[in-house]
Amino acid sequence: MSDIIELYGKNAGKLWKSLQENGPQVRSKLLRDTELTKNEFYGALGWLARENKIRREKRTYQLGVTNLTEEIGVYAGQIWEVLQKRNDIDVNAITRMAKVSKWDCYSALGWLAREGKISAKIAVRKK
Repeated sequence: MSDIIELYGKNAGKLWKSLQENGPQVRSKLLRDTELTKNEFYGALGWLARENKIRREKRTYQLGVTNLTEEIGVYAGQIWEVLQKRNDIDVNAITRMAKVSKWDCYSALGWLAREGKISAKIAVRKK
């Protein structure tokens, strides 16, 4: 298993645990409880959606049969098509080429990570 897939899975576990212990929550509360960044949150959301374990009702997320397949699954297909053309690409380029938002891109990447379809090099930025 690649490091990026392991990371998405670990973040999905944090999100799932918070919802399991605290019940339905809005994104801002989940971000505080899990200490995930927005990028990590949306990746975890995509992972759990692919597992059919999370749903969104208006602004609230909760555990249950997903209602996000049409949304995130479609974005995952678009991202997958981009990655088939170019495999040495960053998230900003993926969003431009697939014509999706940054958050939708991370959700789709989480979906694809759950399917074991992505790998990545994680760059460390210098301060």
